[in-house]
Amino acid sequence: MDERHLLGVLEGLGTPRVLILGDLILDRYVSGEVQRISPEAPIPVLAARQDEVRLGGAGNVAANLRAMGAEVEILGVVGDDGKGRMLRELLEAIGVESSGVHIAADRPTTEKTRLIGGAQQILRVDWEESGAVGSADASSLLEGLDQRLEHTGAVILSDYGKGVLTDGILADVIARARAASVPVLVDPKGEDYSRYRGATLVTPNRREAEVAIGRTIEHLEDLPAVAERLMDQAELDAAVITLGADGIFYRERGRGSGDRVPTAARAVFDVTGAGDTVISHLALVLAAGRPLAEAVRLANHAAGLVVARRGAASVTREELAATLGAGSGAGAVLDPEDLPGVLALWRSEGKRIVFTNGCFDILHAGHVDYLRKASARGDVLLVGVNDDQSVARLKGPSRPINPIGDRLTVLAALEMVDAVVPFPEDTPERIIEEVTPDVLVKGEDWADKGVVGREWVESHGGEVYLAPLTPGRSTTAVVQRAQEAERTQS
Repeated sequence: MDERHLLGVLEGLGTPRVLILGDLILDRYVSGEVQRISPEAPIPVLAARQDEVRLGGAGNVAANLRAMGAEVEILGVVGDDGKGRMLRELLEAIGVESSGVHIAADRPTTEKTRLIGGAQQILRVDWEESGAVGSADASSLLEGLDQRLEHTGAVILSDYGKGVLTDGILADVIARARAASVPVLVDPKGEDYSRYRGATLVTPNRREAEVAIGRTIEHLEDLPAVAERLMDQAELDAAVITLGADGIFYRERGRGSGDRVPTAARAVFDVTGAGDTVISHLALVLAAGRPLAEAVRLANHAAGLVVARRGAASVTREELAATLGAGSGAGAVLDPEDLPGVLALWRSEGKRIVFTNGCFDILHAGHVDYLRKASARGDVLLVGVNDDQSVARLKGPSRPINPIGDRLTVLAALEMVDAVVPFPEDTPERIIEEVTPDVLVKGEDWADKGVVGREWVESHGGEVYLAPLTPGRSTTAVVQRAQEAERTQS
């Protein structure tokens, strides 16, 4: 199952709906620099520079799913406090349906505050009440569940041990979801997996799996037996075990001994939230009706991107498509708003970015040769494409012949193109400044016209390359030949 196959799976996912039930956490990151030791005690003094809040726990699962374009509804409990209001606002801001979030008067909203000096986490401070929610709160959480399941492709139970997923709630949700033929995925906590009896699968990491089976996993060869034991404990259909640098192992009941997918991580910066990324992508793919094998491989690629970022992070479809495309010979079609994330991804991987642009109305051999020369100047090639309105202004009202969607699709299919993105302006000046490529490529016919963006690129340490053109090959010539052939036939 190669990257090209996974890219096709990703493009065909649509917008599945996923229901999340679990522990909502407000993640706060206070970052700065440590330059001295406190005179009061032998501890570092953090000179704070930034205070950032993000969705944590089940909220981070929701953020991962929304970044991937899923419809998401979440059920959970927050306190009647400022932190709870902030958490609900964060959910609403990313388009998560949060009317099922219950406000409890007798417990605070869980918050984890991480103090970070430079790239090092110094301390974590937790504000929480982890006792089981009361029966009234539990009843409120489950109100209307059957109606919600009618429109749900998968359910995620995100268990952080903060008291929301009681044994009673777990049993009720799993039974009702399975009766509705909706897969249930569990991010487990603790050593007793029988609490999750009847779920579709669990997603422990290596350490969590060891706690559940009561022994250390000494060798990777032990994993099939470990997965079998986990499935037996909770009467599961499958077990997915995340292994950090060793990738992900999964086994389905009655389908062989399982398989291990090697890690797709580029560089590990922070593993916070990587498990949330895995389970969210598994649910997304299963909710779309695809098999677990595809779900695991896509989740593995997504987790590889997330661990290269600080804190609980998400990956978009476009970023994932760009990564898969780089390994498959197929490019990603980007929306303009997704361009910054893809550029940041490439730069984090140390990629030399090449940019070129044009109308590319009728793709011909001259284009292919030109793009191949451009691609050879760096590691990734991004192509900016004039939208239909700008082509009409530049070429006349009879152009473009092919609409922007078709032009983007055809260009992205070329093995030398890593990503394409449309732009509405007549010149590429704005997008060149946004991209700030390492190499700007134009045809050699621009030598006397003045290359738009040259000064910007060179002032930022980049270079401008004028690629030789294939003689006798141009879109204008193709159009003229077609018109002449049509006149001759008539």
